[in-house]
Amino acid sequence: MLEIRDLSRWLPQEAIELYEGQGYNELYPPQAQAVERGLLEGKNMLLALATASGKTFLAELAMLKAALQSKRSLYIVPLRALAAEKFDSFQRFKDLGVSVGISTGDFDKKDERLGRNQIIIATSEKADSLMRNGASWIRDLAVLVIDEIHLLNDVGRGPTLEMTITKLRRSNSGLQIIGLSATVANSRELADWLDAELVSSDWRPIALKEGVICKGRLVFSDEERALEAKKDEKKDESIALVRDTLSQDAQILIFENSRKNAEAAAIKLSNLIPPDPKAETLSESILATGESETCHRLASCVSRGIAFHHAGLLPDQRRLVEQGFRENRIKVIASTPTLAAGLNLPARRVLIKSYRRYEYGSGMVPIPVIEYRQMAGRAGRPGLDPYGESFLMAKDDSEMRNLKEHYIDGSPEEIWSKLASESALRTHILSTITAGFARTEGELKEFIATTFYAYQQDPWHLDAALEKVLAFLSDNGMIVDSPEGDLTPTKLGSLVSKLYIDPLSAVIMLENLAEKGGREEKNGKEATVRKPTDLSLIHLITMTPDMALLYIQSADGWVEEFIDLNQSELFNEENYDYLLREAKTSSMLFDWIGEVKEELISDRYRIGPGDIRRSAETAEWLMHSLSELSKHLDLGITYRAEQLSVRLHYGAGQDLLSLLDLKGVGRVRARKLHQSGITNREKLKSTDPVEIARLLGPKIAEKVLLQLAREERMDGMRSDEAIEGYGKDGEEEVNGITKNQAASEAQPPGERPPANKTKARRSKQGRLP
Repeated sequence: MLEIRDLSRWLPQEAIELYEGQGYNELYPPQAQAVERGLLEGKNMLLALATASGKTFLAELAMLKAALQSKRSLYIVPLRALAAEKFDSFQRFKDLGVSVGISTGDFDKKDERLGRNQIIIATSEKADSLMRNGASWIRDLAVLVIDEIHLLNDVGRGPTLEMTITKLRRSNSGLQIIGLSATVANSRELADWLDAELVSSDWRPIALKEGVICKGRLVFSDEERALEAKKDEKKDESIALVRDTLSQDAQILIFENSRKNAEAAAIKLSNLIPPDPKAETLSESILATGESETCHRLASCVSRGIAFHHAGLLPDQRRLVEQGFRENRIKVIASTPTLAAGLNLPARRVLIKSYRRYEYGSGMVPIPVIEYRQMAGRAGRPGLDPYGESFLMAKDDSEMRNLKEHYIDGSPEEIWSKLASESALRTHILSTITAGFARTEGELKEFIATTFYAYQQDPWHLDAALEKVLAFLSDNGMIVDSPEGDLTPTKLGSLVSKLYIDPLSAVIMLENLAEKGGREEKNGKEATVRKPTDLSLIHLITMTPDMALLYIQSADGWVEEFIDLNQSELFNEENYDYLLREAKTSSMLFDWIGEVKEELISDRYRIGPGDIRRSAETAEWLMHSLSELSKHLDLGITYRAEQLSVRLHYGAGQDLLSLLDLKGVGRVRARKLHQSGITNREKLKSTDPVEIARLLGPKIAEKVLLQLAREERMDGMRSDEAIEGYGKDGEEEVNGITKNQAASEAQPPGERPPANKTKARRSKQGRLP
């Protein structure tokens, strides 16, 4: 058995003592195997280990060793929530002088400051964007950790992750790669692609008993137990299982196949537990995050130690639920499978209530085995439980046998590259060319030959798709393709790549703006030139493949009326089904910047607060991209689009723009100030602090006054420099601001929060449903 102190060969004594102080004394068998096979000697590793077997700990060791040698590591995660969790966890290394940075944000920034840290955490999209934007430190990495590397198999995230790994390997010759994954069927193939040692094991520190609930029985491979159920629980045995779990003072995670079912289950189960004083403060914290009905339902459930968890919640709400579960103030969470995606949230029991889920175009389909393993693996809390139990549910013995054979005794699926799709290739081929990884068609094919796709199958399968994409990029002025095979990015192509949008999105924006207006006049005459309105520009960005559209439901008859009323402001859309979805999404975003209350938007569009924010983030990013394209091509909408980008960020009207970047002042407080006659910063500066405190509350008022004081000091410093007439860099200054600064500040940039890149839905020829 390998003990922590045995690692002193690679780590200093203070690092050993840090781990020992946290209760680490000896390594688990798979961890010891990884160390013995060269983890701390720079060897590439694919760690295909069961959930809760200590994969992250091994990655930490390699990154910590590099950091203490003044080398830099990048830790790639699939989700922002997981990035935040890892960031909090790695903060303990500060005691060793190791700095940790995190970036999941703006996709058009270099983030050079990140390079000051020894450990950097980012999503794969952010890591990809850093390379596109020329971050210098990204080419000076010693260790690359890819968490949940099996997501190479994901249609949405897989291509970006694959290309990010390929580029980082190519630009960092001595890079140590550590892939973390649940066990997959073709892990050897993935390890060979990475030139990595494979450490694969099903060992767990806490035994996992996998079973099926069927007709009042808990059926395991080696035993059966009766599930005692009250009369009213026999129709829903999940209630009986929860009651049994609570009687053992244990916790349970319930995975439902939809948000609606997760909320309904939590509300139903909340009747099992009386209000809990320990959960009351947590419930109040959740109420403080918003005013929607969803928020009130969640707070009500949490007051009884029950919660639901899904992507429709706000990030703060999800974080509070996760924190409450870790602190044992929440006993039961009913969740969609997103909770299983890498978050450290174990429980005594896990119930996978439905093994089928709805997929658009296919109906209800069984979940993959690897997804089942991710959920079931949450059962068992190291150091707290003697074992963990996971359950599926079957209606009869035949279904029970099928579930045992397919999920409990079955093998997880193989993972396959998803790089071959045209939508994925468009953006990644352009970025490969603009970042200098390929300067000729030959070099491009050579680069593609190093991808996981090419390792799994002959790269010639991609030749036709590559030719098509190169023709698209050339025809639309993003690259210059010479007869000799040279590939040169244009300024437009470089800009599109740095903005991190699908090239097709840029084409859609530019082609529509180049046309003579929105819809043609009904009298058949040629449409006259019209300056796009706010609604026009919002509709334009919803036409792009980067924007996830709302679905049309039976109660959405009003959308056709919306189209008729606003047809002069909408752009031409040939596909009427898409026009309906674009119009509904545009209407929602227009309500958002019109300061319609969040709960009213949630009710009208039947989406959660988290959905509103995600749509607004994506729209903000696309609107900012539109403004940058306008600036580059002098389209005349730069200022309007940039203002709309800021408004989409805050969900506020045009008249609040000068107040919105005050700390702690969102759209509600800004409107309160405006209605009191404080319509801009100058009026705010001249207002009695007592009045500001009355309007905003003492704490927020204090932050705002401090910010204004700092700004005044900065203005004073600029004025002193302006006396000499020239700034430090030799540019002529007016009122302390250089001409270049004045030109850029005339179009307020605003903050641009992250927006996860959505899966492209349209090909060059048409659109996919």
